Amino acid sequence: MILSMTGFGRSEGVFDGKKITIDLKSLNSKSFDLNIKMPLRYKEKEFDIRKILNDKILRGKVDCFINMESLTDSSDVSINKDLVKSYMEELKKISSDGPDFEYLKMAIRFPEAVSTRPDELNENEWIFLSGLLNEALEKFDQFRKTEGDTLQEELKRNIRSIESSLSQVIPFESERMDGVKERYRKTLNEFDNIDETRFYQEMAYFTEKLDISEEKVRLAQHLKYYLEVMNDEDFNGKKLGFISQEIGREINTLGSKANHAEIQKLVVKMKDDLEKIKEQTLNVL
Repeated sequence: MILSMTGFGRSEGVFDGKKITIDLKSLNSKSFDLNIKMPLRYKEKEFDIRKILNDKILRGKVDCFINMESLTDSSDVSINKDLVKSYMEELKKISSDGPDFEYLKMAIRFPEAVSTRPDELNENEWIFLSGLLNEALEKFDQFRKTEGDTLQEELKRNIRSIESSLSQVIPFESERMDGVKERYRKTLNEFDNIDETRFYQEMAYFTEKLDISEEKVRLAQHLKYYLEVMNDEDFNGKKLGFISQEIGREINTLGSKANHAEIQKLVVKMKDDLEKIKEQTLNVL
């Protein structure tokens, strides 16, 4: 099955008066490229979060945003009023020329004038946070599957279109070779004293060089293999990319050997379909 590298998942919950929101977003990338933004409170768990995301997402340019919002009016900051007053009294003893506000600005900068409540992550909060992370990942995976289903249908449609163009080449093959032979016969009639045996040997060699039977067979095989891998293998983006390169080689060789206007038109159409396939394949996980 096809999974898209484009994904989105969100989860949110409330723990101990704090609303925690997790957003996951990803775009296509050749490897796993993770950018995390989170409150300082959760920094100690960054390695664990990265491992969870890497194991589940596998590949893509991923942004993970963890936000925390306090739902209570309580403040984590407290001012030691008695200590600040003592600082101010001592400052006035040194110099009594300034206003109280100036002494307050200096006193508030002194040690232990302002204190904050310890902001340590406990085990229960980490369990809650990891649960939210897994919930966001489940939604993220579902988004990838939905996008992948759409992507798979588009890829099938373009592969079938190339198959259709390839089948339309067949009626022009005999016409093409007859045209080549006719041009050779006219050339033969225009000159005297030509070694006919050597001439027909050269014509046979040239005709063989223009033969596209092998290219058609290989192209058909590559198209069939692409569909098989797409339908039967998981995490197949890179493999599909390699197969699309092989498809491109056969189409290019077909075009260089075509020597026929209608076949060239079909080759151009196949190249257009292949470009769509390559672009779409870049987004397959």
